[in-house]
Amino acid sequence: METLHLNNSHSTKDAAGQSNGDQESEREREGLFTLHQRRGAIKQAKVHVVKCHEFSATFFPQPTFCSVCKEFVWGLNKQGYQCRQCNAAIHKKCIDKVIAKCTGSAINSKETMIHKERFKIDMPHRFKVYNYKSPTFCEHCGTLLWGLAKQGLKCEECNMNVHHKCQKKVANLCGVNQKLMAEALAIIETKQQARSTRDADIIGREGPVSEDQPGMVRAPSGLVMGLPPTVTPANKVLGISWEGPGNVNTPFTEAVSEEPLYAVPRKDPQPKFTIEDFVLHKMLGKGSFGKVFLAELKKTGRFFAVKALKKDVVLMDDDVECTMVERRVLSLAWENPYLTHLYCTFQTKENLFFVMEYLNGGDLMFHIQNCHKFDVHRATFYAAEIICGLQFLHSKGIIYRDLKLDNVLLDSDGHIKIADFGMCKENMQEDSRTSTFCGTPDYIAPEILLGQKYSSSVDWWSFGVLLYEMLIGQSPFHGRDEEELFQSIRTDNPVYPSWLNKTAKDILIKLFVREPEERLGVKGNIRQHNFFSNLDWNALEQRQVSPPFRPTLTSPSDCSNFDKEFINEKPRLSCADRTLINSVDQTMFRNFSFVNPGMTRLATR
Repeated sequence: METLHLNNSHSTKDAAGQSNGDQESEREREGLFTLHQRRGAIKQAKVHVVKCHEFSATFFPQPTFCSVCKEFVWGLNKQGYQCRQCNAAIHKKCIDKVIAKCTGSAINSKETMIHKERFKIDMPHRFKVYNYKSPTFCEHCGTLLWGLAKQGLKCEECNMNVHHKCQKKVANLCGVNQKLMAEALAIIETKQQARSTRDADIIGREGPVSEDQPGMVRAPSGLVMGLPPTVTPANKVLGISWEGPGNVNTPFTEAVSEEPLYAVPRKDPQPKFTIEDFVLHKMLGKGSFGKVFLAELKKTGRFFAVKALKKDVVLMDDDVECTMVERRVLSLAWENPYLTHLYCTFQTKENLFFVMEYLNGGDLMFHIQNCHKFDVHRATFYAAEIICGLQFLHSKGIIYRDLKLDNVLLDSDGHIKIADFGMCKENMQEDSRTSTFCGTPDYIAPEILLGQKYSSSVDWWSFGVLLYEMLIGQSPFHGRDEEELFQSIRTDNPVYPSWLNKTAKDILIKLFVREPEERLGVKGNIRQHNFFSNLDWNALEQRQVSPPFRPTLTSPSDCSNFDKEFINEKPRLSCADRTLINSVDQTMFRNFSFVNPGMTRLATR
């Protein structure tokens, strides 16, 4: 999670206590809270709750073994999960084979009672202090036992080895193979479900199906596999050998969730691109994720923005799915003129590359820092085009979740383009809700801070913050640190200067409604608000309204609208640790690369 450094030194409550008519106080506030620093986004670590375990992707600094399958967790990056409560370490692939409920740190856990009642399993380990003569790993947390003598505990019955600190966190499953047990329970559960619905299943068949007849069973992961005639649940429980997918009649295939029907072809059309097809001229931006470069396609001389993500960082942050979401949303952006367009994606062993249109007008943060705030006409124009982009995403079931000045770019004509879709949430239809804590602190909606499930309402709150910043030149909520900032967002009312016109104040008040369902954008038609009364929305949708500001550019490769701290650095890809890269599971990125049909046309010009 990125650390945020806030420039604010007073809360809004102090400012709110002063009269709006006090111009000297207004100037003082404007000078104090002027927007002069970029603000990074934050995102809650992804937690996978299984049997009350809270598994999260974990960096293993030393060799570690999986507590489920007892095999080595390959890789020195986040190739595995570890429970936040009981420290159990497992492979990502073994997460659906966990049958022991999390014991947490309690001495008398609920896990024993649950297994007594449901599975009739209550087999405590008989641990004794043991002197190990060779390196040995704890079979619970997966790490090495340390010390020269009495390094750990060994069970007298099943020979399980654990740290002293892990003794009270180990489930009462002495002698039980969790992997085989999980598969057996899945088969039994499937048989029970089939028996209860057998009458319905018989409809349309020639006759009843024998219980011994081979059928389809569903493993804990949800994968459907065939059950061979010679294998029965009883065989499985009794330990008769069957290794699973290798021996079944039906070929084992991984269950892949259906991707949204965006403009992403299933197979990469020709031609394919590599980083060798581009010349990197300048660095446009940099963060913990990687870098963004100004790149020239050698064949045509056209310029693109190439975003390079480091695979090891993506894996460490458990952000593979977020990266795939960003690719899908970017490819969808071709359908709307106010979203940044993606031409192709490709990868190397170390990096993921997004080749996007180069928007050389700079972002709104760059421009607002130069002029302090925008006039009403300019702010209205940008706000209207942003609305078009946001409503398009919402119509496709996508919440954007990171709207801010930094993520709104200008093209060479002065039209806006929303960029950076790494925080997007897909498949959010009208009644859908999500709960991930994410966004840029100044823009986070109160419902997120309160831990409530939310919808696209959070984008309209962020839109209100962005509009306030464009019109007034400062943030509506303040705090000396993140905690005070969040308290301000939850409770304070923004200060509206006396010079702000009535319609502008009214739309901001309606966007800052803390009840999500009553917020403008969710309730009512935001396009019909008087703030936009002089706007032709049909012409705007077609990108036919002339921008009030046109960036000054000297060439297609002009970088003058980007921060000099990046431009002056040499455009080179970051070097990754070879050991880390060699341990990366490359199959995690197997669906990443594709070429948009639009790129094929540009490559031949």
